[in-house]
Amino acid sequence: MPEPTKKEENEVPAPAPPPEEPSKEKEAGTTPAKDEEEVSPPSALPPGLGSRALERKDSDWTLVEPPPGEEQAKQNANSQLSILFIEKPQGGTVKVGEDITFIAKVKAEDLLRKPTIKWFKGKWMDLASKAGKHLQLKETFERHSRVYTFEMQIIKAKENFAGNYRCEVTYKDKFDSCSFDLEVHESTGTTPNIDIRSAFKRSGEGQEDAGELDFSGLLKRREVKQQEEEPQVDVWELLKNAKPSEYEKIAFQYGITDLRGMLKRLKRMRREEKKSAAFAKILDPAYQVDKGGRVRFVVELADPKLEVKWYKNGQEIRPSTKYIFEHKGCQRILFINNCQMTDDSEYYVTAGDEKCSTELFVREPPIMVTKQLEDTTAYCGERVELECEVSEDDANVKWFKNGEEIIPGPKSRYRIRVEGKKHILIIEGATKADAAEYSVMTTGGQSSAKLSVDLKPLKILTPLTDQTVNLGKEIYLKCEISENIPGKWTKNGLPVQESDRLKVVHKGRIHKLVIANALTEDEGDYVFAPDAYNVTLPAKVHVIDPPKIILDGLDADNTVTVIAGNKLRLEIPISGEPPPKAMWSRGDKAIMEGSGRIRTESYPDSSTLVIDIAERDDSGVYHINLKNEAGEAHASIKVKVVDFPDPPVAPTVTEVGDDWCIMNWEPPAYDGGSPILGYFIERKKKQSSRWMRLNFDLCKETTFEPKKMIEGVAYEVRIFAVNAIGISKPSMPSRPFVPLAVTSPPTLLTVDSVTDTTVTMRWRPPDHIGAAGLDGYVLEYCFEGTEDWIVANKDLIDKTKFTITGLPTDAKIFVRVKAVNAAGASEPKYYSQPILVKEIIEPPKIRIPRHLKQTYIRRVGEAVNLVIPFQGKPRPELTWKKDGAEIDKNQINIRNSETDTIIFIRKAERSHSGKYDLQVKVDKFVETALIDIQIIDRPGPPQIVKIEDVWGENVALTWTPPKDDGNAAITGYTIQKADKKSMEWFTVIEHYHRTSATITELVIGNEYYFRVFSENMCGLSEDATMTKESAVIAKDGKIYKNPVYEDFDFSEAPMFTQPLVNTYAIAGYNATLNCSVRGNPKPKITWMKNKVVIVDDPRYRMFSNQGVCTLEIRKPSPYDGGTYCCKAVNDLGTVEIECKLEVKVIYQGVNTPGQPVFLEGQQQSLHNKDF
Repeated sequence: MPEPTKKEENEVPAPAPPPEEPSKEKEAGTTPAKDEEEVSPPSALPPGLGSRALERKDSDWTLVEPPPGEEQAKQNANSQLSILFIEKPQGGTVKVGEDITFIAKVKAEDLLRKPTIKWFKGKWMDLASKAGKHLQLKETFERHSRVYTFEMQIIKAKENFAGNYRCEVTYKDKFDSCSFDLEVHESTGTTPNIDIRSAFKRSGEGQEDAGELDFSGLLKRREVKQQEEEPQVDVWELLKNAKPSEYEKIAFQYGITDLRGMLKRLKRMRREEKKSAAFAKILDPAYQVDKGGRVRFVVELADPKLEVKWYKNGQEIRPSTKYIFEHKGCQRILFINNCQMTDDSEYYVTAGDEKCSTELFVREPPIMVTKQLEDTTAYCGERVELECEVSEDDANVKWFKNGEEIIPGPKSRYRIRVEGKKHILIIEGATKADAAEYSVMTTGGQSSAKLSVDLKPLKILTPLTDQTVNLGKEIYLKCEISENIPGKWTKNGLPVQESDRLKVVHKGRIHKLVIANALTEDEGDYVFAPDAYNVTLPAKVHVIDPPKIILDGLDADNTVTVIAGNKLRLEIPISGEPPPKAMWSRGDKAIMEGSGRIRTESYPDSSTLVIDIAERDDSGVYHINLKNEAGEAHASIKVKVVDFPDPPVAPTVTEVGDDWCIMNWEPPAYDGGSPILGYFIERKKKQSSRWMRLNFDLCKETTFEPKKMIEGVAYEVRIFAVNAIGISKPSMPSRPFVPLAVTSPPTLLTVDSVTDTTVTMRWRPPDHIGAAGLDGYVLEYCFEGTEDWIVANKDLIDKTKFTITGLPTDAKIFVRVKAVNAAGASEPKYYSQPILVKEIIEPPKIRIPRHLKQTYIRRVGEAVNLVIPFQGKPRPELTWKKDGAEIDKNQINIRNSETDTIIFIRKAERSHSGKYDLQVKVDKFVETALIDIQIIDRPGPPQIVKIEDVWGENVALTWTPPKDDGNAAITGYTIQKADKKSMEWFTVIEHYHRTSATITELVIGNEYYFRVFSENMCGLSEDATMTKESAVIAKDGKIYKNPVYEDFDFSEAPMFTQPLVNTYAIAGYNATLNCSVRGNPKPKITWMKNKVVIVDDPRYRMFSNQGVCTLEIRKPSPYDGGTYCCKAVNDLGTVEIECKLEVKVIYQGVNTPGQPVFLEGQQQSLHNKDF
């Protein structure tokens, strides 16, 4: 069966025919053919075309026979290895009206997301937009096998669905495609007439038959097969008899989408339907004829005497060889010979005042290939012409290369020349890639031929030659071959890359390689290989360079200085190609390579003179000679051997301070042949072996002052002499020396005590003592009015307290103290004012610790140790009493000192509890203090425990408090129960405060005993009191009557639980007034200032939360001071409370009259305070 193929793929577009309306063609199809030879019906194929071609011009689809080998090429393409497909859709065959499904599968193991798939018909028609009634696209995914399955299902296939289809799948940069064919078997039957519904039907978009693969309404020259028979309905009759408002409904019902064309034709038909007085029979609505054929128009007149005129597009037709008029009775006939595309237009005939019209459709016949393409063989670079002939001049023809369309353009190597019926494909400069199968396709046929491109025999006209080039000169390689083809240059087997220095030139058959400024790395084997030929042209390039000695690193006089004893390695860079040979000599004696103390070493780019241990005799002139095939070079170098200076004499330290010293030395006796540039100084601790450099800049003088030494540490110093050669050995170390300094003065010299003949002084050690340490102190005094200082202590004292004795009463003295160490005495510390030698009485004062200001509680057996400090001079007298009686010192120990008294009880007992009185007396001054000591113990058990009542599962107990509370308040009771059978005790209630309790949830039928423990802050009593009788929980319970309670009246008049407090505020800082109130019902709060109610004043904010009432005054001023009142009111009463608010103003440096003075720090802290 013929295979549908898109026109763009297999044919050159033919010249576009004049626009044709489908409706005209359909009307022509309904008109019976009157002349089979002249006019062919629209449904018939052109003669001679048969089954070879079925073309649809306005949809660009053609049915053609596949060229030879095309089916085999498709099978080979489908058999290639697929990138994404694991199962490709296969071609199939289906009958008209049946269904068929095509399946493609893609493996998703390496895919992160779903691939994209597209189904095409031909090359360009995307079937995704055609899904609908006849086409369904589905996709599924199997999670276990990770395979995507894509299906295309064609439902109720039609014969125009046949053709070539393509499936494409893409994922990121991967792409795969597959083509397959669908054949639709035709069903036998007669060709149906095309009615108005098919004539005015457009694409199936949005209609019932959406999904049609052929989206046009009509096909020219299309063989229409028998479809399913439908009831014949004359839609024109329906439209003629219907109202205009029903046109749209009828058109929708019968699938007419070109409503505008239908109405235009209907209007014309209605005009024609009027009974004509001139015409007995009018023209048919439309006629159809093949291009070059003959058409016959016939009308029949009612009156043969009427004059008839024929018109084409409004212009009258005159008789000619093309237009022939004929009269047969009442018939008037117009023949149009040799119909062309220009004759496709509207025609009408007039008779009197009436006219009738028709339309003529001219069909263009298919273009046939009259001269086939021929196989051609050519050489590379030649011009190739492939020629064929077609049946029409200037016909539209398409060329293909291996099935792909050739599109000529400015950048294309292909040109197409048309000379009438002859079509020529021209290929300029053919290459191997042009060898392929070329085909030409027209609307009515095709032809193909094979082009073979071979290489011409290559001849080497000028070969490459070996070259020897001086360094820096140009390298020029040139060859000539018989063909104008490109080639590749290689050097030592690697491709040559062009650069600014290296140029590759190809001009016709000549190939050049030019290298400017030749370098040594340009030397090598060069080869030129022409493309497409297994031929190489080799050449060797040798780069040479005369020898050169490079002395840029030496002085102007080529002098090299070396230190005696060091190794000299004089490396002289040399150049030359090939590498030159170097010879060294001193005087007439040559220096050879080897292992001697003076020897030479040769390298490709340098020559080296080596002197292992330089001596003063090695000084002199050394010669170097270079020689290679390009020339010679000579140079002389002077070697000078110098030495380090001798070390200086050991330095002398002349002066020492706390962290510094001054040292001097003499220059060295020998400067090493170079002037002394300066000296380096080092020092170290005597016990250390590590020397430290003191100066990093050379010292030009022979004296130096080291600093930043540690006081009291022994040091040594030494000197290095420096000349241009280097640093000498160090001098001998100096004699050890130790930096020392006196201490700073003592601190905080104060008077400790004064009597009638003595003065006791105290002080603190110096802030800085130093490495020399502190040997002791010297205290000196002098009498007021004299300057003679008297040493109070003959020997140094270590303590920081000393008493000066033997002083006259009522005398005034000045006192100072000095600290003494190995470096001497420090600066003295003076007491600021004269001291009167007379004893001063200081009234006693007891300083009771805070924890003793309340009752001091201890448990029995614990120790009591109380320390009470006191003051008073002279030493006061102390007296202790307990509860007004003297203390028994056998039970309580009391120890007294000059500043405190201690009361100590090793093991406290309850008898030690009581109030202790302390009396401190100095002269006639007395100070007393009272200390309350409480010794506590565990309480005794309750006295009696009774069972008051037993009901249900409950037992009521009562008991009396214990006789002995352990000298502490009873804090609670612990109640336990025990079953009479087991007598195991279980705690029921702990920390119970009352002396009666109800025990619940007892087991019915059991008999219980109860006991109670007392508890105070020491713990539970050691024993418990148990009930004498037991409580039996009887099984037969008795009715418990709930007690009747009267409702408690919670009503309460307002009452302030926290009053307002007089407050001071600072101007500019927010102030708050707070109080708390209770009452039921909740009282209403009102704030007043100076008896005036505060209402809606933005300077005040009022809060009330959980009974706490707050009035906030924002940034008050002095005018906000006054009496504020808070008033609480409810149904049971009214209560008020007042306070005063005073606002203070603080000025910088000026105080408000009557206000306290604020210092700068106090003022800042006050500002930061939260009022």
